[in-house]
Amino acid sequence: MASEIIMVILDILKFTIPGLVVFFTVYHIFKKYLNAQINLESMKLNKDIRSETLPLKLQAYERLSLFIERISILPLANRLITPEMTVGSIRSAMMIAIEQEYHHNVSQQIYISEPLWKIIQLAKNENLNMIASAGSTLPAGEPANKLIQQLALTERELNINPIEQAKAAIRKEVSLLF
Repeated sequence: MASEIIMVILDILKFTIPGLVVFFTVYHIFKKYLNAQINLESMKLNKDIRSETLPLKLQAYERLSLFIERISILPLANRLITPEMTVGSIRSAMMIAIEQEYHHNVSQQIYISEPLWKIIQLAKNENLNMIASAGSTLPAGEPANKLIQQLALTERELNINPIEQAKAAIRKEVSLLF
């Protein structure tokens, strides 16, 4: 009777063990297949997202390049100056224009890296500081040309031009996209 039970157990094991081996083999193959499909779908989704966001990122870089150009000291002064302006009025107009340009482009920071955004903010703040300090050395009632001359001199004396650094940083980050 014990030998009959052993024979039954062995018969059951003859069919169960190969079945379990086939089950686990199919399970692992199917699991690998599903993971590969998930990765493929993820890559397709990332490609779609990149194809949609790349134009937005490039537009942000273009807008920030334009922002940097528009807050450059001498072009900004030449764009704003009128014959009757004084040092005080051109100084105020330049500082207001820089702040307005900044607030107009602040939303572009979501498309660029944090270090680049900090470089752009630094360029803006350096220009504001340069205008404020140059304007404080001259009497407010003097002709605006005096401030522009002082700013041109100050800009030439800079070892590191923040505007040029910001332009270079934008170009470098854009080059990383391609």
